[in-house]
Amino acid sequence: MSNSLREKALRLLARRDHSRAEMVRKLGEDGNEETLAALLTRLEECGLLSDARFAEQFVSARSGRFGTRRLQHEMRLRGVPEEDAGAALASVQQDETARARAVWARKFDAAPHDAKSWARQARFLQSRGFSADSIHKVLREQPDDDE
Repeated sequence: MSNSLREKALRLLARRDHSRAEMVRKLGEDGNEETLAALLTRLEECGLLSDARFAEQFVSARSGRFGTRRLQHEMRLRGVPEEDAGAALASVQQDETARARAVWARKFDAAPHDAKSWARQARFLQSRGFSADSIHKVLREQPDDDE
């Protein structure tokens, strides 16, 4: 059973990096708690399982579409420790307004012309996890770009 558990863990990690919590969730039904903990510890010691590496790749893959708040929330759901999530997010927090502007530009072709369209565009950016400050900067600067 331990061999099949190890093989399943390696198959999962061959596809993509996983957080330790994801591995526990996916492998939990296949083995007992002690065996699973020992296996995951061994994978971490070998460098095959790393929450920090998972967080870096997760942020790198999704930072072009989502804001810092959403990325942080999704990593929390996946069981990434706060210190690993914070370190991964530190690199993208500096340019959140630029990322919000790029996401806005892909979705909308014109600046908001009234309160209703402004609210709609703001809700879209908010649903993507961008901060209120970034949203205001992006939506307020658009009319100036047209002049």
